[in-house]
Amino acid sequence: MSNATHFKGWCKPGPVPPGPDAGVTVEPHETLDAISGHFRLFQLRDGHRFSTDDILTAWYGTTWCPTARTALDLGSGIGTVGMISAWRLPGAKFVTVEAQADSVTLARKSRLYNGLTERYEIREGDFRAATSLQPQEKFELVTGSPPYFPPDAGVPSEHPQKLACRFELRGTVADYCTTAARHLAPGGFFACVFPHEPVQLARVVAGAQAAGLVIVRKRPVVFREGDVALIALFGLMRAEDLPEWFRGQTWTEPDLIIRTRTGAIHPEYSAVKLAIGFPP
Repeated sequence: MSNATHFKGWCKPGPVPPGPDAGVTVEPHETLDAISGHFRLFQLRDGHRFSTDDILTAWYGTTWCPTARTALDLGSGIGTVGMISAWRLPGAKFVTVEAQADSVTLARKSRLYNGLTERYEIREGDFRAATSLQPQEKFELVTGSPPYFPPDAGVPSEHPQKLACRFELRGTVADYCTTAARHLAPGGFFACVFPHEPVQLARVVAGAQAAGLVIVRKRPVVFREGDVALIALFGLMRAEDLPEWFRGQTWTEPDLIIRTRTGAIHPEYSAVKLAIGFPP
């Protein structure tokens, strides 16, 4: 695998990891794909692939909590959010929790490839289980990209990995909020992504309130200029960490547009991609 410094005129930033020297190989049913700078991510050819939602979650969390020294990624899947966040927070130590064995295996290969073994712990298990996280474990940044739909909300994917990433087989957005609130350090920040249409948005609000969290900021995401926002990024903090007068308000940021009306990548999203070490 090449460690070339440039790709189509774009200079790859950040550290050069061990890569193939770490002793990991790409199996025929896998791919190894660029994610942040020289970091790469192992994925199944026919399984769950990283998405814009994952990229934005990592960018949003690390943008609004740039000094985090400890980070937790819930339902971490193949490691997209965690790996990008680790690239952006080179001094932070990470814990990730994922229930699917296939995804954990891929994430562990990516950890070796990217040289993160000393500061990136991958735990296999359901984050709702008492054995996954100890009560005393606290994190300055928590991230999560929850599945969006109840199990009966549509035609499930035939691939079990895709199924669990889209449908709520192991927890809802409320469960993510509850676990995040339990493990946030004082003044910590929880970043997540979820659909923005009214019924789904109400689920985020209800889950946050039940967990004692405040949505301090929200950024709707529009995939094509002129369309409605399908998802939104949320930044939450514990109510007890905020002044009482502040707890009832949410700052709604301007829409983040992914593509212009002509289909070109929007200039701001190009800048977002550069910020996570991805070509614009």
